[in-house]
Amino acid sequence: MQSWEDPIADARVMTSAAAPAVFTEPETSKSAPQPTHADIKPSFDDVVSRPSDASVIEATKALNKLKAEVEAEQRQTKEKRETRKSGGVTGLESIEMGASRIQVDDKKIINCRADLNQLVPFKYEWAWQKYLDGCANHWMPQEINMTADIALWKNPEGLTEDERTIIKRNLGFFSTADSLVANNLVLAVYRHITNPECRQYLLRQAFEEAVHTHAYQYCIESLGLDEGEVFNMYRELPAVARKAEWALPYTNSLGDPEFHTGTIEDDQRLLRDLIAFYVVFEGIFFYVGFVQILSMGRRNKMTGVAEQFQYILRDESMHMNFGIDVINQIKLENPHLWTEAFQQEMVELIKSGVELETQYAYDTMPRGILGLNAPMFEQYLKFIANRRFSQIGLPQQYEGVNNPFPWMSEILDLKKEKNFFETRVTEYQTGGALTW
Repeated sequence: MQSWEDPIADARVMTSAAAPAVFTEPETSKSAPQPTHADIKPSFDDVVSRPSDASVIEATKALNKLKAEVEAEQRQTKEKRETRKSGGVTGLESIEMGASRIQVDDKKIINCRADLNQLVPFKYEWAWQKYLDGCANHWMPQEINMTADIALWKNPEGLTEDERTIIKRNLGFFSTADSLVANNLVLAVYRHITNPECRQYLLRQAFEEAVHTHAYQYCIESLGLDEGEVFNMYRELPAVARKAEWALPYTNSLGDPEFHTGTIEDDQRLLRDLIAFYVVFEGIFFYVGFVQILSMGRRNKMTGVAEQFQYILRDESMHMNFGIDVINQIKLENPHLWTEAFQQEMVELIKSGVELETQYAYDTMPRGILGLNAPMFEQYLKFIANRRFSQIGLPQQYEGVNNPFPWMSEILDLKKEKNFFETRVTEYQTGGALTW
């Protein structure tokens, strides 16, 4: 039987029923609810890379701050863990309540784990004695009368041009050299020497380096020299600059904030840099200038400047002896560092210093003056270098050399000798007796 229903209407119904599947998808898409910020859970990188409004920007800042703090804490934890494994303490560690008292055997000159804020009990009596000697040796530049020097310097006939050059060149070198030494002490050496009595002397030495720089400034001011010319000489004259350039890498090495002792390689690096500064810079580089200035004083010329240098020489000799004691103590406690290869490296290091200071003698004294000449200095530098080699347990390298300036030994022994400049007695200790 044929259907009576309207086929057109049926077609409309069928089309309408099928339409949602075929034609209404775009409309359904438009009417779908959009997700909110609360529904989105972006990653940290998504938030940082695509901030879209003020609240997200603020959240980003907070997250960045939190991330930086976490990373800093992780770095500190890592550094502390590495320090525990190898290097020593600094003296800035957190207070450990209830910790046991320090024993002498807890102390070490490098890589020590004992509390550095407790001076006693002493392990290295020699270091404490040197501190006491340094205090007894106190002096200040203004105590020295510069009247005769001022008159001589202002007199056109008072000094030869070569003599004036020697004064200016040495003030130019020393005025910045002692600042370099002080920087090396406070920015580099101090944090790696992990013994409180040795640190006590280092603080005294740093003060004395400041007194020396003061002395050079006092001389420069008294003579009316161009301060800018003299203090900037180490950046203008190659003869002066070469020695500063030689020394700076060793300060930069120990001053590297990422450098820590505790491995053979790093401990040898510290030992090398100590030898560079105490044996070469203070034990060799200063001596041409000392002899030149003090020679003028012996001839009754520039006696005030010479007296300043006389006291400085005495201080520097004590600094060098302290440094050599530290070097030898490190060797004693760490014999594995003193390998044949390392010893040969130190021999070459010291010899390079001798060559550089010899060149300085030729540069500053191209002609004979004051009964001195450059070949005499070459022999003298080899003579004192042999002593430095012996003092740190290395074989002497220069045969057949003698001391052409035996009077330098007399100058060092201020306690027994009246000041040869005949300005005042040099028995200037504030207390105690100095023995070298």
